Amino acid sequence: MSTSTNHQAGAAAARSGDGRSVSGAEIVFDGVTKRYTAGGAPAVDNLSLTVPAGQIVMFVGPSGCGKTTSLKMINRLHEPTEGTITIDGEDIRSKNATELRRSVGYVIQGGSLFPHMSVKDNIGLVPGLLKWDKQKISERADELLDLVGLDPSRYRDRYPRELSGGQQQRVGVARGLAADPPVLLMDEPFGAVDPITRQRLQDELMSIQEELQKTIVCVTHDIDEAIKLGDRILILQEGAHVAQYDTPESILAAPANSFVEDFIGADSSLKQLSLMRVSDLDLASPVVATVGDNGGDAARAARAAGQDGVIVLDRQRRPAAWVNLREAEQTASLGETGRDVDVIDHRATVNDALDSMLASSHGGVLVTGRRDEFVGLLQFDTVTEHIRSVTAEARRANHDEYAITTAEDDLVETSVSDDSGDSGDGGDPQ
Repeated sequence: MSTSTNHQAGAAAARSGDGRSVSGAEIVFDGVTKRYTAGGAPAVDNLSLTVPAGQIVMFVGPSGCGKTTSLKMINRLHEPTEGTITIDGEDIRSKNATELRRSVGYVIQGGSLFPHMSVKDNIGLVPGLLKWDKQKISERADELLDLVGLDPSRYRDRYPRELSGGQQQRVGVARGLAADPPVLLMDEPFGAVDPITRQRLQDELMSIQEELQKTIVCVTHDIDEAIKLGDRILILQEGAHVAQYDTPESILAAPANSFVEDFIGADSSLKQLSLMRVSDLDLASPVVATVGDNGGDAARAARAAGQDGVIVLDRQRRPAAWVNLREAEQTASLGETGRDVDVIDHRATVNDALDSMLASSHGGVLVTGRRDEFVGLLQFDTVTEHIRSVTAEARRANHDEYAITTAEDDLVETSVSDDSGDSGDGGDPQ
């Protein structure tokens, strides 16, 4: 793809398509090359592309293709050998490297928290270096903990050793956002956690991005993760040569070459399910209760609605617990104790929802929106019916395409046959 095409495709906008303010900045690579030794083979060779403001762009490709090197040149952890990189029109070399890094968020695998510092102090590290006052830093830490789904009163004073892997990664994301940077760089951020936690962290990142509209560049080996998270995907070959740079929909529908076809895999039609979001489906509106409500009253309302349990929300309307009817009836005041609730973000994929449901004992999964607020119940039948409908539509489209292609082939063959016959008759003297 040419530089001009990339610049055209990635023009920065002050607002997103739905009118929300974009706080991210456009990043432009122009003829960027990186050699680690003079005269050596380039790790990145003449890379040109534009990362649009306010979008998530996934860098993906095989090991050694230059994706991490390309990412680290944005904040000058690696210095470009040739070419220029600009952020919001400003050459990154016009700033002191340390100053640049303090203005660009950076999140790596495992969170990489300082073990001797509390959660609050880890988050406040960069704001402290920028000379923010202590009160502002404390307020910012609490705000970001709430944003990533961790109760500030419970987690601000904990140390990394007291957190799970997923919680550490959430704090890592909060730290990356602490100074409100326009750009957030993420290097394999979810690679060190289990699949279920990985899915939840991906969902939370999408929810955060929906609210903040930062420019996020994320490196991954996982094409499925790239399809799920990316507004655009950059698929790199060796030397950071661009194999394809486009939307997930376009890459799945029209791979640019055999390398891309092989990289995305033979089941690209199944990967289309990763493009369908929970927000596209119809949600049920179950009876819910709030922490502190009378259990008996909640149980009667749930039973009348045909539910086998009470869904309990906390004061911020976040799902807190699922309590069966018998337990609820014997409870004067509902708390947050009970069975764990199966929760998924509204921007999660239908595939993720189906996986959660298959592991659930409730035959459904609770859906959350902004700041993890409860928005509805997704039922198993709704998902399977939607998949059935989409699959049938895809089959009809493929059948129609095949029929058109066959008709065109038949027409060409008939035309060739007629032309051949006319030529023969004309050449036979009578």
